[in-house]
Amino acid sequence: MLQQVNGHGSGSEAHGRESLREDLQEFLGGEAPLQQLDDLTKVNPVTPETVLRCLQARYMADTFYTNAGCTLVALNPFKPVPQLYSPELMREYHAASQPQTLKPHIFTVGEQTYRNVKSLIEPINQSVVVSGESGAGKTWTSRCLMKFYAVVAASPTSWESHKVAERIEQRILNSNPVMEAFGNACTLRNNNSSRFGKFIQLQLNGAQQMTGAAVQTYLLEKTRVACQAPSERNFHIFYQIYKGAHAEERVRWHLPEGAAFSWLPHPERTLEEDCFEVTREAMLHLGIDVPTQNNIFQALAGLLHLGNTQFADSGNEAQPCPLVDDAQCSVGTSALLLGLPEDHLLETLRIRIIRAGRGQQVFRKPCSQAECDTRRDCLAKLVYARLFDWLVSVINSSICATPNSWTSFIGLLDVYGFESFPSNSLEQLCINYANEKLQQHFVAHYLRAQQEEYAVEGLEWSFVSYQDNQPCLDLIEGSPISICSLINEECRLNRPSSAAQLQTRIESALTGHPHLSRDRLSQEPSFIVLHYAGPVQYRTAGLVEKNKDPIPPELTRLLQQSQDRLLKALFPADPEDKSQEEPSGQNRAPVLTVVSKFKASLEQLLQVLHGTTPHYIRCIKPNSQAQAQIFHPEEVLSQLEACGLVETIHISAAGFPIRVSHRNFMERYKLLRRLRPATTPGSHGLCPDGGRSKWPPCTEPATLRGLLQDILHALPAPLHCGRTKVFMTDSTLELLEHGRAQVLEQCARHIQRGWRRHRCRTQARQKRAAVLIQAAVRSWLTRKHIRQLHAAATVIKRAWREWRIRMAFLASEELDGVEETHSSQAPCSPSSSPLPPAQTRLQGAITRLWPLGLALANAAVGVHGFQRKLVVFACLQLPVGSPRSCAVQMPQEQAGVLSIRALPQGSIRFHCRKSPLRYADTCPGPSPDSVTGFNQILLERHRPGHV
Repeated sequence: MLQQVNGHGSGSEAHGRESLREDLQEFLGGEAPLQQLDDLTKVNPVTPETVLRCLQARYMADTFYTNAGCTLVALNPFKPVPQLYSPELMREYHAASQPQTLKPHIFTVGEQTYRNVKSLIEPINQSVVVSGESGAGKTWTSRCLMKFYAVVAASPTSWESHKVAERIEQRILNSNPVMEAFGNACTLRNNNSSRFGKFIQLQLNGAQQMTGAAVQTYLLEKTRVACQAPSERNFHIFYQIYKGAHAEERVRWHLPEGAAFSWLPHPERTLEEDCFEVTREAMLHLGIDVPTQNNIFQALAGLLHLGNTQFADSGNEAQPCPLVDDAQCSVGTSALLLGLPEDHLLETLRIRIIRAGRGQQVFRKPCSQAECDTRRDCLAKLVYARLFDWLVSVINSSICATPNSWTSFIGLLDVYGFESFPSNSLEQLCINYANEKLQQHFVAHYLRAQQEEYAVEGLEWSFVSYQDNQPCLDLIEGSPISICSLINEECRLNRPSSAAQLQTRIESALTGHPHLSRDRLSQEPSFIVLHYAGPVQYRTAGLVEKNKDPIPPELTRLLQQSQDRLLKALFPADPEDKSQEEPSGQNRAPVLTVVSKFKASLEQLLQVLHGTTPHYIRCIKPNSQAQAQIFHPEEVLSQLEACGLVETIHISAAGFPIRVSHRNFMERYKLLRRLRPATTPGSHGLCPDGGRSKWPPCTEPATLRGLLQDILHALPAPLHCGRTKVFMTDSTLELLEHGRAQVLEQCARHIQRGWRRHRCRTQARQKRAAVLIQAAVRSWLTRKHIRQLHAAATVIKRAWREWRIRMAFLASEELDGVEETHSSQAPCSPSSSPLPPAQTRLQGAITRLWPLGLALANAAVGVHGFQRKLVVFACLQLPVGSPRSCAVQMPQEQAGVLSIRALPQGSIRFHCRKSPLRYADTCPGPSPDSVTGFNQILLERHRPGHV
């Protein structure tokens, strides 16, 4: 039974291994999952083959950007992809809260560098190193990054600042076509190859807005002006002039259509870069006016005609070399365009001036044919190099900001890629030397420094083997003996040096070096250097002469005598230099060679890079034919191995690319303690208020680490705490930033809650105060209105009383006059018979209620007919019964009513005075003529027929 179990277990393990192998083979062979991997660190296992399969799958799916840990891999699509670089996509990456979550793109690198500048975390300055071999797309990548920074870093609020930012942005973008026209050329590998290195410094102010830029160039390949390799072309600007000049300009510059020039090979090839109008418009935006442009193009046309100046061997050393056929016309045209005297130009090219002896005697020695060609080429290279430097200075003066107007910068380094041609000389040696230095910077920054730092910080780490190019650099630039030192020594000896002699000296001095070899089958003297990107064979012929780069003083004096306005600015006369004599003997100063100057500028560039946070973009060329949708695995694999991409993926996948010091980590993430639930204070003096207490001062490392651990416990995350730094991955950093944003959001909510409470309380107090103010105002207005009404009522009452008194007085006089008249005419008989009881009661009622009768009699509207009688009966309080039992005589039937006098006494009480009622049987009725005033009104009201 035990054997069966063991046998079954062994079979299961074998079956499991076989299944795992099949799954791995299916994963490696399937392209559907591979093209979805945005980061090469997710490839498993990480080998050159799997990385190559992933890149090929993504390239065939038109996905040209892939992350490789800390590096962005950019595949050249070799076709226009406008939607991949649109302004809308730029704004999308700029507005994203986490650009890393979007698809890999050069805009991700641009946004990351811009946010690093805004975060003010040391080092603030950023740099982007765009590397790759010629034709991989470095120039295009740098151009797109400049457009991105011009869009996102130029958003001022004021209109004037907006106009300034637009001008700077336009000039920075316009510097590209000008620099490419004068510094790029068509080579075997690339139609738009940069023949110089440039470091563009984009300057930002305190608000992270672009205020200017500066351009620094390195090692222009000026020899291309006079010497072009087979199947290669001169600089683009010569072809632009030759093809794009107008008819009048062709006549002025002596460039007839179909003319042949020795320094203008393959003019029949038409490239996208041969656009003359784009260059002229860009120069105009940079502040180079049309007359100055014409001067520049005229000088370049003069150099083309100078290239047609060919010399023949004189056969006699004492005689100058004659010109070949048709060369005299070329010399005259060149002298005319350059503003030089023709005889003086021809004499300078063919005659060498030598000063010797203590008296500095002058000797004139005719030059050989080779020396004449060299002096002619030197003159052309000198003019073009000065013109290129002048253009760079004009661009810098146009786009560079004042030192006090910018505080940080983002650098874009676009250098020539690794080159290996069938014939390589000093230019390729310097270019590959620069790439070796940049590769060393990359290795030191991301590979070696990362592993060494892990060991110093005490982290458990399994070291990864990587390709170190320091031995190759020691071979090129080492001390005391190296290739550069031997070439410089040959220049200082100032002796004729043959190519074979230089080869022998290099091999004997550096014999046994692992990165130096020799091709024994080669017929030309040469040596082979094993670079990190592969072996390159360099010819020793011409190395010393190119390294000297001699400029005969006669050529400089000749150009200083030019009548052309541009050449006068390029070669100003120096009054302090009396004769520009050649130093001789012990007065000769050390020769400043091309290698020495290039090495000094390269060291300065690396010093700038070391003071920034570098970001790397590796440009890969899928094929050498520059055709779309063609992927050559062998060529891509050689580039991957050359740039150390596999080692980078290994370390980035297993390591911790984010490193922050303890103190900086605590300063940024100490508020994460608020996420931890309140507990009792620990041994480090932390309060249970969620971290709101003041951060205790800590100087001891143990205290610092204790506080750090307390922060780490607040937010569980895969962090590794070293001796002085905290190491984390990108995912951990995102987790920490998410927690920090959560705490800040909570704090913002607390602040908003307090502010809303304060605002509500303030509004309530203001409302209560407003209510009190409104009540007081309303009370004051009411009292004022009441006072006004009281005053008006007082006036009305006073007028009413006056009128009432006047009316009473008038009525009293009338009644008194009537009584006296009746008394005198018909005195009452004392023996008259008494009235019946009914009339007596009626008279009493009328006496008591005469005011009511007066009111009813004077009512113009109201109750009429029977209802009026009922009201009268009710007011008179007659006995209940038949109305016939009480005969009431209405006023219309009582003709004996003479007058009624009302004499108000008090407020509303009425009193009778002098018995105003008289009946016809006792008092005769007054005549209508004798009744006036108030009595007349009553009589008219009581006439028969009046209701």
